[in-house]
Amino acid sequence: MDHFDYRDGVLHAEDVPLPAIAQAVGTPVYVYARATLTRHARVFRDALAILPRVKIAFAVKSNPNLAVLRVLAAEGYGADVVSGGELERALAAGMAADGIVFSGVGKTEAEMRRALEAGIGQFNLESEEEGLELAALAASMGTVAPAALRVNPDVDAGTHGKISTGKAENKFGVPFDRAGAIYARLAETPGIAMRGLALHIGSQLAKLEPLEQAFTKVGGLMRAIRAGGHAVTHMDLGGGVGVPYREGEVFPQPADYAAMVERVTRDWDVTLMFEPGRVITGNTGVLVTRVVRVKEGASHPWVVVDAAMNDLARPALYDAWHDFAAVTPDGERFTANIVGPICESSDTFAMARDIDRVTRGDLAVFRTAGAYGATMANTYNSRPLVPEVMVDEGRWAVVADRIDPATILAAERVPDFLKG
Repeated sequence: MDHFDYRDGVLHAEDVPLPAIAQAVGTPVYVYARATLTRHARVFRDALAILPRVKIAFAVKSNPNLAVLRVLAAEGYGADVVSGGELERALAAGMAADGIVFSGVGKTEAEMRRALEAGIGQFNLESEEEGLELAALAASMGTVAPAALRVNPDVDAGTHGKISTGKAENKFGVPFDRAGAIYARLAETPGIAMRGLALHIGSQLAKLEPLEQAFTKVGGLMRAIRAGGHAVTHMDLGGGVGVPYREGEVFPQPADYAAMVERVTRDWDVTLMFEPGRVITGNTGVLVTRVVRVKEGASHPWVVVDAAMNDLARPALYDAWHDFAAVTPDGERFTANIVGPICESSDTFAMARDIDRVTRGDLAVFRTAGAYGATMANTYNSRPLVPEVMVDEGRWAVVADRIDPATILAAERVPDFLKG
């Protein structure tokens, strides 16, 4: 469910007509519905209420906008961060430091130091080497780093290869067969407090079976570590539950996910940690775009829009689908290709798709753009960085400015040795 609906033939975000935002801000522009964001956060949180001890850390990488994070902080969410920049965003949004989990394979010494200074709740270690570096750093600062060891369970998530993270050939975590010994060694290392295991096998999962397989496997490892005399008080189960991007797709609901987790973990006696991202923010946003022109094609017309792969990269990166809809449809449809203006053949949103008929100047939206949308935007072809807007009932505000090429150009300079 989202809060983007047609009223009197015009697509609205909650109570705000999208043409009003496009007129004031320009296009392309991301628009987020606060009501959808709040609802999804509560549905996921409430589903997990069947579990005895839970902590939720929103995957900031899916949508790091400060306003989005502020809404989630108000709903009691912590943050899963993968960089120093994401850490600062989470803190700036009011998320409690002890609710922040720092993941990722490439944490630098400076990032780890800042996280220790902030007093974050957990480091998810991706290697023994990282654990030893963190332990030494924490000891030098007179503190102890709370940590979990990320394990690679070698389970195929059944998702796109570029967002699969739990197979042996992926870069994440430590090999499953070595994890117990690594945990034991780190548990005896001064400066670090090992408290659990972590895993994340991929994103946009359409089925629960791979997750259940991974959880069951890592649960066995947990028991073996405890049998070896080491404490395991927390288990970070990651994220990965997918969302439908096209009409007719069916994905597991949070209640289904929670029921599976309860069945698998009922005798674990741990605090369970979760890192949802897309399932919270995916349907929260749309990318509003304007048709530049409709160009004649060999087989189908080309609908050229002012949004491009630098604004919404998922179709170019993953051949991802985003529903395309006119903001003021007239009831007519046609088969067309949808492309952006960037000089790359990969700047293609759809080919031979049945869509609302649009013409020059019409507004349209790419739906389900609230996750991995603006956060992956860039300025390729010296294009502006796309702005973001949040709607709250009948109110709306720009929550991230459009950064124009002139602003970016002003940050560059020609050195004296090139001036003649």
